Amino acid sequence: MKQDSAFSCHRDSAPRSGSCGGRRKRREKMLDASDIRLLMLHFLGLNAAHGYELIKSVEELSKGEYSPSPGIIYPNLTLLEEMDAIRVVDAQASRKAYALKAAGRALLEENREHIASLIERLTSLAILVNNRSIPDVDQAIHQMKAALNSRLSQEDISEETLQSIISTLNEAAKKSQPAD
Repeated sequence: MKQDSAFSCHRDSAPRSGSCGGRRKRREKMLDASDIRLLMLHFLGLNAAHGYELIKSVEELSKGEYSPSPGIIYPNLTLLEEMDAIRVVDAQASRKAYALKAAGRALLEENREHIASLIERLTSLAILVNNRSIPDVDQAIHQMKAALNSRLSQEDISEETLQSIISTLNEAAKKSQPAD
């Protein structure tokens, strides 16, 4: 995750402090606009739909864990229409429903593998959140965070202690990886 340089702090005297008076990391974007467009084409390839239905289709795929905003869906519908990939089904209807055109089907075919990976990413997000909500898993995560925060909130942590923490975390990560 990149830190926006406009909000970064530089502390030459404390290179590992990372403190910036309450600085927060930006949340990583789940999908970019081109990913959303491909998912929209995917769902329009199944059935004609309007913007709200497309939002709900993506949300359902992730079991409610990701929902694209209208601010990304509607401008991308306009763009896809301008690209001649989709068309309005009934221009007189109160809500515009869209259907795929030949160019949209071609885009779907060209990006079939990428679309499959997007669907997998959203599906696995739902599984991740479900598994993290298991009470014992949630409690273990909370205890690990509390222990780390307690230890890392101390001002003068030795390099040896930091390396021990890093080593322990890396070892735990390796143990939790699926066997090849």
